[in-house]
Amino acid sequence: MSVTTSSPCSEYVLSRFDPDVFSPTGDYILTTKPKENSEGLQLNFEQNMNDAMTVLPKLSTGLDVNVRFTGVRDFEYTPECIVFDLLDIPLYHGWLVDPQSCEVIQAVGRCSYNQLVEKIISSKQCTDSTLVSEGLVAEQFLDATATQLTYHGLCELTAAAKEDELCVFFRNNHFSTMIKHKGHLYLLVTDQGFLSEPSVVWESLHNVEGDGNFCDSEFCLTIPAGRQLSFTAAQAPQQQIDQDYMVALSLQQQQQGPGELSDVELAKRLQEEEDQQALHFLQQQEHDAQP
Repeated sequence: MSVTTSSPCSEYVLSRFDPDVFSPTGDYILTTKPKENSEGLQLNFEQNMNDAMTVLPKLSTGLDVNVRFTGVRDFEYTPECIVFDLLDIPLYHGWLVDPQSCEVIQAVGRCSYNQLVEKIISSKQCTDSTLVSEGLVAEQFLDATATQLTYHGLCELTAAAKEDELCVFFRNNHFSTMIKHKGHLYLLVTDQGFLSEPSVVWESLHNVEGDGNFCDSEFCLTIPAGRQLSFTAAQAPQQQIDQDYMVALSLQQQQQGPGELSDVELAKRLQEEEDQQALHFLQQQEHDAQP
């Protein structure tokens, strides 16, 4: 397996801005004040303010962020992250190591993505068997989680996000607007292919494959024009999303007990749930077709 040396954490496009957007964003940052009024915090706040204003022009080209695999809010601290802090916008990702995978935890540690890639490259030129083994495990982890979202990360993300709070979700080289509504995660649909679909506003985030369900502005299931009705869409609004989340959300509780699930076990259980739903739908169709 090969590992690309170009970082997926560098120069990602957040969105396109024009000068009319830069001005109010900068004005808002300039109106913020430190939460505590000590001299040390004031000096640090002023430095952060200067760094943020320097970063603002990059919004038209991209921001540089570098995830850590230890938590959904864990990023290497860069000037770009300061913008999110000053604007009080939570920044999340879901690229986490399964706590059941002790070997991967040992290999990845608290490395950021960039550090982990450097570790893998160094291990290929090393004679220390331990470092070589850790490099191989780390490389396998990156290959196996190329979608930049794991089921453990999805569960932690669901637990960490606040209800009805707009935030930013980083995945697959992109920043997306995210919200948790009634316990479920949704991403704002911004693909140009849906410009003529006014009823398509949100897409559910309930698996690592990225094939969520589309919803309108009220978070009710909607079917884009021209798409065939699948068994998922044929169910009542919210029902499919609720079922898909059922197993994933329960992991958070199960992790408190002795029978913890690994990402693989959780994925298998989710797939079994999907298969059962599909079978039930087909059986219902056959029954309805009978005279």
